[in-house]
Parts: sequence; C-alpha cells; structure tokens
Amino acid sequence: MRLTTKGRFAVTAMIDLALRQSSGPVTLAAISQRQQISLSYLEQLFGKLRRHELVESTRGPGGGYTLGRKASEITVADIIVSVDEPMDATQCGGKENCHGDGNRCMTHELWAALNEKMVDFLDSVSLQKLVDDQLAKGLVVESAPLIKRAISSNPVLKPIRINAPNSVFALGASMSKS
Repeated sequence: MRLTTKGRFAVTAMIDLALRQSSGPVTLAAISQRQQISLSYLEQLFGKLRRHELVESTRGPGGGYTLGRKASEITVADIIVSVDEPMDATQCGGKENCHGDGNRCMTHELWAALNEKMVDFLDSVSLQKLVDDQLAKGLVVESAPLIKRAISSNPVLKPIRINAPNSVFALGASMSKS
C-alpha cells in the first residue's frame, strides 16, 4: 500500500480540526495556513469527509467545520477510506487477477494478508489518540482568533468635495449665471 498525499493530508487536517474545534467551527483557510495545505485541495477533501459524515459544516460568518462524531469514534481507516484512498498492496487491486489471465500471482496471499493487517491497524487508531499524542508532545493550541470587527479605530477620511467648474466652458457658464 502506498499512502498518497490525499490520505496524509486528510488525516493531518482532521487532527488540526479536532485540536481546535472546542472554540467553535474551524475554517479551512486556517487549517490551510497552519498545515501548509492548498485551500482548494482541502475543500475537495472536506467535501468527501462531509459526505461520509466525519465533519459537519457551518455556513456564514463564524462558520467552518466541526467533527461529525466524537474524535474517539473516528478512526484513521474511516478518514482514509472517506477520501477514496486505496488500501491495497496487491498488484491486482484485490481482484485476484494479478496477471490479467484470471490467475493469482504467487505472492497474492502475502499482499492480501498485509492489506488485512493494515486495515486492522488503521481501524484501531482513533482520531482522539492522534490528538492526545500531539498534546503529549507539547503542542500548544492557540486560543480562538480574535474576531476582526468592521469598525476601525481610525476614522475614515472622506475626500473634500470641491464644487468648482471643471472646464473653461463650465467656468464661462457659471460666470454668466452670476
């Protein structure tokens, strides 16, 4: 099995989300910035995670994503499968047609057994365990970002409007009215 960036980024983003959701929905832009993952890529991944009900979205100001279930109820296997990451070490993709002639290769059972062990292992690791591991390593989760207000402490200076003629003809017209 080769775990691609899709699976790695999905797990990383879910850890980031689980670490920070206690202060409200987490934006993908914030995850993107912290984890150095493309925002458009995160949007694709979170669309799949949402369809599998691993995350929930909240729209509007103050919106973002929260976990769809408790972190202790979400496994790494759930995350990887939800983003369509294949977990298969066999050459044939589990179809038992390794050579294309309907026959299995000599090592098919070996790779199939490895697949089973990988799925069992990833299914035994919860998102909560990964979060706890990060906190045990000393990761400091910053408090919720300050909400930016539309009201500025600096006054908005409006340009001075001068009501003067803007051409020679307008000047002549204004002089004739006086």
